[in-house]
Amino acid sequence: MSEVRLQVKNLCKSFGVTKAVQNVSFNINKGEVHALIGENGSGKSTLTNMLTGIYSIDSGTFILDGKEIHPKNQVEANDEGVSIIVQELGTLSGLTVAENIFLGHENRFVKHGIKNTNAMNREADALLKKYGFDRIKASHMIDEYNFEDRKLVEIVKATYFQPKIVVIDETTTALSQEGREELYKHMDRIRSEGNTIIFISHDLPEILDKSDTITVLRDGVYIDTIKSQDVDEDGLKKLMVGREVTGKYYRTDYGEPISDEVVLSVKDVSVPGLIENVSFDLHKGEILGFGGLSESGMHEIGKAVFGASFDRQGTVILADGTQINDIPTAIKHNLAYTSKDRDNESVVMNQSIGDNICLPSLNKLSSGPLKLLSDKKLREFADKYAKEISVKMVNTDQFVSELSGGNKQKVVLARWVGKDSDLIVLDSPTRGIDIKVKQDIYQLMDQMRKDGKSIIMISEELMELIGMCDRIIIMRDGRLSGELMRDPDMDENSLISKMV
Repeated sequence: MSEVRLQVKNLCKSFGVTKAVQNVSFNINKGEVHALIGENGSGKSTLTNMLTGIYSIDSGTFILDGKEIHPKNQVEANDEGVSIIVQELGTLSGLTVAENIFLGHENRFVKHGIKNTNAMNREADALLKKYGFDRIKASHMIDEYNFEDRKLVEIVKATYFQPKIVVIDETTTALSQEGREELYKHMDRIRSEGNTIIFISHDLPEILDKSDTITVLRDGVYIDTIKSQDVDEDGLKKLMVGREVTGKYYRTDYGEPISDEVVLSVKDVSVPGLIENVSFDLHKGEILGFGGLSESGMHEIGKAVFGASFDRQGTVILADGTQINDIPTAIKHNLAYTSKDRDNESVVMNQSIGDNICLPSLNKLSSGPLKLLSDKKLREFADKYAKEISVKMVNTDQFVSELSGGNKQKVVLARWVGKDSDLIVLDSPTRGIDIKVKQDIYQLMDQMRKDGKSIIMISEELMELIGMCDRIIIMRDGRLSGELMRDPDMDENSLISKMV
């Protein structure tokens, strides 16, 4: 009989009229990877955010090793033996790597009111070396590192003190395959030491492969807890959605000719240290994919095309001869971009859903010589596109920060659908998205393609590239490494061979 580590008892949490978690109860055992799954907005992150002190509890209790706990913040949760690696960026800019690792626990290095920075850096460097991340230096500012390396720092921060429970919330979607393997290695270590992992992921094969037990939530309500070995992917989908998931997922067409009409030309584009002499054309009605390992430079392509790269060289030219060198010019000429780093670069977190959707279209929505904005017109516009993309919300006055990851992504897409952008750059568009929302996004992309819009999709998900793109360009070490055309016989190995 397994020993219970954590009891979740009658847990409730609401945001206004939205009941995010409703009377949820279940047990989690010692020494297991316990997956928590459900569609976006099912309550997974809300529940673990209460456990780790990020959100307050409305009612109900957590009982850890027989003791009721009520953490009011992440430091108190750490002191109780609970830590979290969050879905989005969980490190603080303006601090060093070491200061991020020991955030809230700096007193260990303070004597007579003076912090011993050298001692803190030495201990952080020793930890980074132990974890195999010694290319990351403790004394460096965290801002010097990219999104993935910052996630690796979070792994150290969340696990170095051997907590009883580590929550891993959608972390694998932010990591390359190499980064994922590092995380899996530390998950195995945590479990072998008799401690527990609560694992949240929308990647069902990953859930089945890496977890021992799975709890399913739907619309904030507990559905079931099952052993991973006793269920398959289709069974999980049915539990998550409440019915069989049917209908088209990826595109089913093959052999359709790509238009000869070029809508965007990228010529000899370089960003020092990231990409070098990249050239390609994007055609009308085409979905052009970019794939590669995380450090291949593919994510910089999107920023470079959108005019968001600080020191870009080379040219990005539209069909009418307009050169895109900055973001205002890109938006003015109906070019849209969604970043991989959604919370920091694609939405304004502390603004409403309506404000976010309307933001790129304010010029279109204003009227008269004074360019006045009507509240009624803005509300109608936001309501229309939020509903068209099926954003799960109270109303468009709700803050984006209160939404699940998938619904934030829907807000990002709603703003560009509302802008009626002709060229769309999507970087990791389905990162942290549940299977039903993924299906919605793929169908939206397919309809945009049929409507003559052109899409650049950058993704580390190989099956997504194979399933959705007319053409796939592979990046390696900042350069173009190969190009593949849409083909029913293409498989992941076709892409991987050009990546490494």
